[in-house]
Amino acid sequence: MSDVVRFLTQRGGFATRGQVLEATGRAQFDHAVRVGHIVWVSRGRYGLPGLDLDVLTAHGLRAVLSHTSAALWHGWEVKTLPGTTHVTVPRRRRLATPPTAVVHRSDLGPDDVVGGICTSAHRTLLDCLRTLPADEGLTIGDSALRHGVRRDVLTDLGATVRGPGRPSVLHVVRHADGDAANPFESCLRAIALQVEGLDVRPQLRIVGSRATVRPDLVDRRLRIVLEADSFAWHGDRAALRRDSRRYNLLVVDGWTVLRFSWEDVMHDPAYVLDVIRRVVDARTQVLASTGRPA
Repeated sequence: MSDVVRFLTQRGGFATRGQVLEATGRAQFDHAVRVGHIVWVSRGRYGLPGLDLDVLTAHGLRAVLSHTSAALWHGWEVKTLPGTTHVTVPRRRRLATPPTAVVHRSDLGPDDVVGGICTSAHRTLLDCLRTLPADEGLTIGDSALRHGVRRDVLTDLGATVRGPGRPSVLHVVRHADGDAANPFESCLRAIALQVEGLDVRPQLRIVGSRATVRPDLVDRRLRIVLEADSFAWHGDRAALRRDSRRYNLLVVDGWTVLRFSWEDVMHDPAYVLDVIRRVVDARTQVLASTGRPA
C-alpha cells in the first residue's frame, strides 16, 4: 500500500490536495494520481477510487445509494470504506442481489432522496446511526457536522427516532462534535466515552507555561490528553520532533499524555480502553488524595 493510499484510508477516504501534499510530498501525490490510486472528487479534494462505481451500481439496480455508501456520496468520512455498495429499494420489489451490493429494503419518501440517486443527509444519518457500531456511527456523525450538516438535523433525529436502533441514534446525537478532526480521532473518542469519569473534548486549546497546543482529546478536570498518533501527521522527522516536544511540555505542566496508534484504535480497542481506564482511575485517586474534586 502506498503512503498516499494509506493516508487517505486513515482519513476516511477523502482529503484535500494540500493535506495529501503535506503528508506524503508532491512526487508521491503526482504518481498516485497518474496511476489511478487516488482520484479527483471535487474542488481541491481527492479520494480513493470506487465512489463512482457505487453510483453506477445504484443506477444499474434502479436503486438509491444508502447507509455508508450514501455517507461517502455526501462527502463524509467513514471509519472503514465499505467493500460493497449499500443501496435501498422498495420493500416489495424483487431483486437479484449482485455480490457487489448490499440491498436494504424501505419505502423511501420524496424527502428521503436527493439527486434521484442518494438518500438525503437526514435519512443517511438515520440509517447509519441505527445500524452501525458506536465508533462507526460517531465517526459519521462527527463528519456530517464537520462538513456542514446543521446540528438541528441531528437534534431532530433524536427527537423523532423510534424503534430499533434508537439508543444508538441518541448516543451519537448526544456526543457528535464537528470539531473532531478525522475518523481516527472519532474512533478514539468513541472508546474514551466508555470510561466512567472521563470527559474528553476534541481539539481544545491548552495554554501551557511554554507553549499553546491543541491536542486531539482533552479532559481538563483530570488533566488527561489523548493523542491519535498516525503516519498521516508524522510524515517526516520534523513533524515527529515538533509533536514530541509539545507532548513533553504538556507533561512538564502536569498533564498525562496517552498516545495511541491507528492500528491499536482500529484493531485492538480493548487494549486502548484498558489503558485509559487505568490512567483515569490513577488520576482520580490523585485528585482525591489532594482534596480536589474527583
